[in-house]
Amino acid sequence: MGDAQPRRLVLWGVGTSRTLRAHWALHELGLDYECRPILPRTGETQTQQYTELNPRQKIPLLQDGDFKIAESPAIAAYLSNTYGTRENALIPTEPREYATWLEWCFYAATELDATSLYVIRRHGALKHIYGESPVALESAAQYFATQLRHAEQARAGRAGFSGWRPAYHRRRAAHYVPGLGCKLPSTNHRSVP
Repeated sequence: MGDAQPRRLVLWGVGTSRTLRAHWALHELGLDYECRPILPRTGETQTQQYTELNPRQKIPLLQDGDFKIAESPAIAAYLSNTYGTRENALIPTEPREYATWLEWCFYAATELDATSLYVIRRHGALKHIYGESPVALESAAQYFATQLRHAEQARAGRAGFSGWRPAYHRRRAAHYVPGLGCKLPSTNHRSVP
């Protein structure tokens, strides 16, 4: 058994909501993969090896053989389209349901994550890097709460947005679900959404 083949799927990154989305998608699809548990802002994304894989030096990054793709919504879409079955696909195939799926992916990535959660992370847990800004923290928290209410109202009375599997879109809750992804390396890094 010394000739074990390396896993085809390799996911780089842990410790953030963005990396967790990709881990969650892999688990939802029941895929076997290798995890490379590198963290942001530790220098691990700036090594020569990683920069050759992803010149943007961001995580997550998925390798599937010689194919590489970054950005967690794109990773989830690729995995679902490539490895999903009718029973476990993360993406609907009917055009209007697919368009609605895209709408909510962009909404989660921009309105919930980039516009508010990232600001909270930058000026909260990473204030030693980006500076302390109580006004930005409060404003981002209020914005997040408002946008989350919009999502909850849209979902009310519906079994998942337009019928697809809602688990992927509950990425916020994933911070509290043990066993997804791989273990964080031993550091003083604190994972905050």
